[in-house]
Amino acid sequence: MSIHGSDGVESSDEEEVFIDEEDIIREYEIDEEVLPDQDDDDMEASGNVEEVEVQEEAISPIYQFTRHTDEVYTAACSPTDPLLVATGGKDERAYLWKIGNPDAVIELQGHRETVTSVAFSHDGQLLASAGFDGFVKVWDVASGTLKFTLEGSGEGFEWVKWHPRGHFVIAGSEDSSVYMWNADRGDFSNSFSGHGGVVTCGGFTPDGRTLCSGSDDGTMRVWNPRSGESIHRVEGHNYHGDSLTCMALTADSTVAVTGALNGTVHVVNLSSGQVRSSLVGHTNSVECAAISYVSGSAYAATGGMDHKLIIWELQRSSARCICEHKKGVTSVAWLGQTHYVASGCIDGKVRIWDGLSGNCERTYAGDGKVLSLAINADGTKIVSVSDDGLVRVFGI
Repeated sequence: MSIHGSDGVESSDEEEVFIDEEDIIREYEIDEEVLPDQDDDDMEASGNVEEVEVQEEAISPIYQFTRHTDEVYTAACSPTDPLLVATGGKDERAYLWKIGNPDAVIELQGHRETVTSVAFSHDGQLLASAGFDGFVKVWDVASGTLKFTLEGSGEGFEWVKWHPRGHFVIAGSEDSSVYMWNADRGDFSNSFSGHGGVVTCGGFTPDGRTLCSGSDDGTMRVWNPRSGESIHRVEGHNYHGDSLTCMALTADSTVAVTGALNGTVHVVNLSSGQVRSSLVGHTNSVECAAISYVSGSAYAATGGMDHKLIIWELQRSSARCICEHKKGVTSVAWLGQTHYVASGCIDGKVRIWDGLSGNCERTYAGDGKVLSLAINADGTKIVSVSDDGLVRVFGI
């Protein structure tokens, strides 16, 4: 039986049978939101990008850490212990604590201003905390004791990161420089100077051979970590032209994705220092970026104050899907090397999205503005910190 248009049905004996109002038994209203999406081929052929509405059945946290007394800015999960978390915030405190155990808490004392960033070393043995007081402190994770206090010029530090395979720690400073230390000995190793503004983002490439940094001066720099030499300076009319806000690096250490205050996103070839492509879609400040691999293909997720999380196919430099939020997106984290990605929002909620379809799979409840997200070592929990002073843990 074949259907012709909307007004007739051709039967097997080739008689046409028409349906009129007297044949209607019951009418149903169809919710367009639950209709099947176009398949990928249709979307690519039409050039349309799926925009998905947010589901709002919020799931409560499985655990809350309540020791902070002011806004919490940063969180990190141990790479070796699925229950161990470090957090820091405006109350000038950092904590090392375990999910589900209110007695397993160590206060890491010593910072005199806001703790801006915390990070575990690759082996989980050391923790670094950085603050606006101009110090990076290195802690022994097993005992919670302070090993070294590291100092740059005295200006505050925006972020701290570790070498992917060694105990070298780097931090981006308000004085326009990046500093590097040997955390086993507490020795200063090198500084990377040349930016003309606060170093807002950066890190080692995953192979550990290169260091990248982005700045308020609108430039990105690629450095040799051994010599301190600036290998590339990325700038110009085809780059951001505004303060860099975030950076993500591909696992093969060949590409950086950077976002800026003016809503621009660019893909940079680290070997040549050239802008490979521009990812056009955001209309306000891009606050966060992260990269994952799905079936061998690289995908980037960027979140912005335009209420959008955009998933990009890096090989094609095109948007796979746009995930709409009710307010600005402040943080993003892929759930391991999967196609699921978590977003933190100013509306206080954490959401998990299918990065291939753009569907919102789960929404987690919260009140304050989400400022940072971290995924635990076995990928079963999301840690969310917010400006209400609470740290919420959600089960995945």
